[in-house]
Amino acid sequence: MGKNRYDVKRGHFKNIEGDQLKELIEEKFGKAEEKEDKLIIQDVGAISHLEVWTEGRTGLWVDLEMNPDVDNETASSTIKKWNDFLEEATGFNAKERKKRAKKKAKEK
Repeated sequence: MGKNRYDVKRGHFKNIEGDQLKELIEEKFGKAEEKEDKLIIQDVGAISHLEVWTEGRTGLWVDLEMNPDVDNETASSTIKKWNDFLEEATGFNAKERKKRAKKKAKEK
């Protein structure tokens, strides 16, 4: 998937500031390593590598590499956890994130 920036809903950043983002990512995926203001997860489900960090109070950056060689059940479970994580981290559900991404693409 590569590197992506997700908007954080206005007023929602308070839910991921400080250690709360780390707590959220560890709740969904297990132990996260902290390195240079980034949270890093390795080899969890269909995720081979994940880095997450914030940009100010309005953006959440992710750099995600998926493992295409996992079984369908592992892939589905990981995608569900990923979508749950993004919704809790950004305040936007999958439909809202898709709509915002389309709007930004048209602006470019």
